[in-house]
Amino acid sequence: MNTTQRFGLAAGFVVLSGVVSVLAAPSLPDQLVTNWGADGDPRGRMGKTFGLALMPLLMAGLLGLFALIPRIDPLRENIVSFRRYYDWFVVIITGYLGLIHAGIIAFNLGHEFPFTSLVLSGTAILLYYAGVLVTEADRNWFVGIRTPWTLSSEEVWDRTHRLGGRLFKLTAIITAIGLPFGEYAIYFLLVPVLLTSAITVVYSYYLYEQIEGEPDLG
Repeated sequence: MNTTQRFGLAAGFVVLSGVVSVLAAPSLPDQLVTNWGADGDPRGRMGKTFGLALMPLLMAGLLGLFALIPRIDPLRENIVSFRRYYDWFVVIITGYLGLIHAGIIAFNLGHEFPFTSLVLSGTAILLYYAGVLVTEADRNWFVGIRTPWTLSSEEVWDRTHRLGGRLFKLTAIITAIGLPFGEYAIYFLLVPVLLTSAITVVYSYYLYEQIEGEPDLG
C-alpha cells in the first residue's frame, strides 16, 4: 500500500463519517450530547446541524494539513525516510476521530454506554502508535518531540525520540489499565502524558548540554 492508498483510506473515514451524519440526522434530537465528564455523565450539548458537521469537517481539515506537511517542511526529505509510519498515523487519527463521531451519534440515538471509556480506549491506541511513529521519525519541523535542543542536534533528536517512543507506549498501556476505574480512569491518561512531556523536554536539554554544549571556560 502506497501513500496515495493510505491517504485514500483516511479520506474514506472522512466520507464515511459524513454519510453517517446524513443518514442519522432525521432520527436525532435537535440538541446533541457532545461532552461528557470524567464520570461519564453528559455535560454539554450543541445544535444538531453543527454537531453532525463538526467532526467530519475537523477530520477533513486535519487530512488536508497532514497532506501538506511533507510538502512544506524545510526538512521534508527526512519525512520520506519514515513516510510509511507517518501515513499510518494519519489513517489511525482519522479513524479515531471517526470512531468518536460514530459514538456520539450512537449515544444520541439512545444507545447509552460509557462514552469516556470509548474515548480513552481510542486514545490508548493512538498513543501507542505515536510511540511507534516518534521512534522512527527523523528530524523535521512538524512531527515528533520538537524542542530547541532536538531540532538543533541529530543525536539529541534520535536519543530523545527513542526514550519518548517508549514513554508514549507506556502511557498507552497505563491508560488501558485505567479503563476499569470509572471516573478516575482519566488520571491514568493525564498523569503519564504530563510526565512524558516533562521528561522528554528535560532529557533533550540535558543531552544537548552534554553533547553540544560549549565547554565552561570558568
